Amino acid sequence: MTTLRFFTIGLIGSLLSLTPALAAAPKPAPDAAVTAKYIDASVTLDAAIRTDAPLAENLLTEGKRWMEKNRAEAAKEFKASPELFREGRAWTFERGYAQTAKVGERYVSIVRTDYVYTGGAHPNTDIDTILWDTDAKKQISVRPFFKETADNGPTLKALRAAALAAVKAEKKERGIDDAGSIDWYKGIEPKLLHVGAVALAPSTVAGKSAGLDFYYSPYAVGAYAEGSYIVFVPWEAFKAYLSPQGVAIFAGNRPPETKTESK
Repeated sequence: MTTLRFFTIGLIGSLLSLTPALAAAPKPAPDAAVTAKYIDASVTLDAAIRTDAPLAENLLTEGKRWMEKNRAEAAKEFKASPELFREGRAWTFERGYAQTAKVGERYVSIVRTDYVYTGGAHPNTDIDTILWDTDAKKQISVRPFFKETADNGPTLKALRAAALAAVKAEKKERGIDDAGSIDWYKGIEPKLLHVGAVALAPSTVAGKSAGLDFYYSPYAVGAYAEGSYIVFVPWEAFKAYLSPQGVAIFAGNRPPETKTESK
């Protein structure tokens, strides 16, 4: 019995020690990369994006420009302050593109996540969104979906109010006290470029969007330790502001299995 007991304990310990290795899925190979003494940069497209050649080419071109810009800045700093790169330290830049929704055969929503570390207390993460028009084969804005999108106009005021209400609800669900002295929301303005990174959300109705997902990077609406926020606003919340083009693409509800998760 004693022998069996220690064998069982040892087996459990071995399995537990293997758990992190088994759980950590290998990173996909990047679609483009730059490596030097002073920089380690990469751009990765997800599998869904790779199936659309024009979209993949557009994003990869954008990503390569981003890498080159950062390579030039890192090279300049390496020359000016080589001590910052001692012991093999290099600046790290990782950009990932992920398709989050496809509405009909025309619109594709993509989330772009940049991970950057150039020294300091912690790396920085920046989240942005892209809307791709497969007919026009170019990146577009959500402006055509609304009757008007003037800064501080009724549409943007409504979108800001709905998005921030969703953020506050998410904070409450996480058990985060939001009653401190810092106004985390002052940077979120009723302007299209400052209300949050917006993406079309999937829907229970085929070929439609159930509303908008708003993405906020760490620090945007809370302390760094809170991480990022991704909140959903149903299309009914802004139905009154939709243009005929917008009315045509919004319907249904968000599928339960796609419940927004923040990291």
